[in-house]
Amino acid sequence: VFLTAFFASKVEHESKHCNGKGFQRPGSSAFDRVYTANQNCGHTYPTFLAVLWCAGLLCSPAPAAFAGLMYLFVRQKYFVGYLGERTQSTPGYLFGKRIILFLFLMSVAGILNYYLICFFGSDFEMYIKTITNAISPLLLIP
Repeated sequence: VFLTAFFASKVEHESKHCNGKGFQRPGSSAFDRVYTANQNCGHTYPTFLAVLWCAGLLCSPAPAAFAGLMYLFVRQKYFVGYLGERTQSTPGYLFGKRIILFLFLMSVAGILNYYLICFFGSDFEMYIKTITNAISPLLLIP
């Protein structure tokens, strides 16, 4: 919520500093960059919330929360990088994709474990939690 408010305030700030009326501001590359970065962050937010919720509920809450905090930091880095040259936002984008993939894989592991318990009576929850706890610090490696 705070990150979205920050992004929106940046868009408003750039909008006030651009010449012209209305949404179409020709020649306003600063506004275009800020607006595009805000839209990109807004479009990925529902996916992030869904995989974060599933990973925390179905797999392990601590690594999911850590990955969620890292994702918010990375989106901030992506947004600020987008304000400069477009190539500065690439590391934040790739890092964010890796965190979303980690959360997605945690969700899939939790779902598979649930079905293994239902159909075969095998519970691998302890192994999955150990693996995710061991892998989550690796998210810090750029």
